[in-house]
Amino acid sequence: MNFRTNNNAPDQSFQIAPMIDVIFLLLTFFVASQIFSQWETEIDITLPTAQSSEQPDRIPGEIIINIHTDGAVVVNQVRMDESALDSLLNRIVDQFSDWAVLIRADKDTRYEDVIDVLDACRRADIWNVSFATTISDDGPE
Repeated sequence: MNFRTNNNAPDQSFQIAPMIDVIFLLLTFFVASQIFSQWETEIDITLPTAQSSEQPDRIPGEIIINIHTDGAVVVNQVRMDESALDSLLNRIVDQFSDWAVLIRADKDTRYEDVIDVLDACRRADIWNVSFATTISDDGPE
């Protein structure tokens, strides 16, 4: 009597290569979408024009501070007063010493409101500050 069963079925195994491909594709998608979500632009802000304006390379993680015509300061779609902006900038500088700030002020914004944001950057010891403009339709005169 033969009590041994002849089990010739192939062993099932887990295929790791397709799983790694899927993980890398998901990782690439989320990294790319996260970078673009940080490049916030407020639609209702009309930027001033400049003849020497150029499109710089964007820095992932830079802080974009929007200033509306009424002087409202918006960061990541959250309106902030002066103390909230100071707190945010100080927390960022505590974590990262060399941080970039992009100021997007509407062309009709009062100069005083822009200076208030620049003062907040100075108080937080942020010196890498740039201003957003659009390219002028007029060529150099």
